[in-house]
Amino acid sequence: MSTNPPNALITVPKANPPARRDENGGSGFRLVNGDVHLGNRKDVQTRLPDILGKALALIWIDKEFNDQFSRDPQGTMTNHGVHLPENMVIEFQKPGTDRPRIVVYERRPNSKFKLRVFYLQLVMMAGR
Repeated sequence: MSTNPPNALITVPKANPPARRDENGGSGFRLVNGDVHLGNRKDVQTRLPDILGKALALIWIDKEFNDQFSRDPQGTMTNHGVHLPENMVIEFQKPGTDRPRIVVYERRPNSKFKLRVFYLQLVMMAGR
């Protein structure tokens, strides 16, 4: 990936490029280069928001991805090369609205409760 132009509003680190079309003849987008294995809560908090932000954007522009993610968010992420720790769960809430939300939970051992780690939601704002 090339370096950012000097007038770039947002810099993109080389390790985390934006989602882009699959160059191997696929019709979809790639969320990550290669496979990403997140081993613990800190990895999830550090790396997953950027990846899920790309997924949330793809939900808006790619109907097929939206359908897959709505049915099985965890499986969709695995299919795109993002592997979470076993105690982490992704939920897609409000899939049919203008403000869908992706929530990541951590399941505690020997407990039926989940602890919210973070959530992402698109919010449209207008200004003048």
